Amino acid sequence: MSPAYTAEAIATGAGREGRTRTDDGRVDLQLAIPTELGGSGDGSNPEQLFAAGYAACFHSALQLVARQQKVALGDSSVGAKVGISPNDAGGFVLNVDLEVVIPEVEHDAAQALADAAHLVCPYSNAVRGNIDVTVTVTDD
Repeated sequence: MSPAYTAEAIATGAGREGRTRTDDGRVDLQLAIPTELGGSGDGSNPEQLFAAGYAACFHSALQLVARQQKVALGDSSVGAKVGISPNDAGGFVLNVDLEVVIPEVEHDAAQALADAAHLVCPYSNAVRGNIDVTVTVTDD
């Protein structure tokens, strides 16, 4: 199956201390290692970009599921925290915590929507079985 859309970006320079840019120029960022990992922190980093993309994609999936179930989401939001940790093989692994807020929907119903969104979100499907992802519904 051919993709309905393909995004394209290039990284140049010294990887995490370089620059990344999309082919259309809409994203053009200086990259830097976070201070927590011993870097300057004077730029964005891949984990921030992944968190932003995952949050937006998951929120879109949540909206799709809600429309299908005829549920009004109101002032909903999705936050993503992406962590990076060393693994036992000398490399690194990611973990993701997604926080879903749907103030106008009862907690159990909101959790059911979030769980359904986790099944259709392309990011969730891409990482399922590869990294730990926690989906939590909070009331604020």
